[in-house]
Amino acid sequence: MHELSIAQHIIEIISDACHKGGYSRIESVNLRIGRASGILPDALLFAFDAIKTDSIASNAVLHIEEVPVSGRCSECMSEFVVHEDYILFCPHCGGSSFGMIAGREMDIIDMEVS
Repeated sequence: MHELSIAQHIIEIISDACHKGGYSRIESVNLRIGRASGILPDALLFAFDAIKTDSIASNAVLHIEEVPVSGRCSECMSEFVVHEDYILFCPHCGGSSFGMIAGREMDIIDMEVS
């Protein structure tokens, strides 16, 4: 479960930022995770809650916004959003050549501190 190591890195990053800002406690953290990132949101939430206990994020709530996969067709140049698990073809022209625009990200958006 690589979500455990991701949760550890998130806690390190937010703890460092919190300390640098002169704060001592993290109340909540907002993440944006792409559906094609390979990260399972439920597993990340579980891992975060399991390891946060001995940190300044011990009472923090993790909020995850899932970003759908979107792409741009190389044939018709249309942009599209995919709600399925896989992109097999452009929904506009049926072309099979496209690039992914979004869906692989894992970003810490912000956090609430005290």
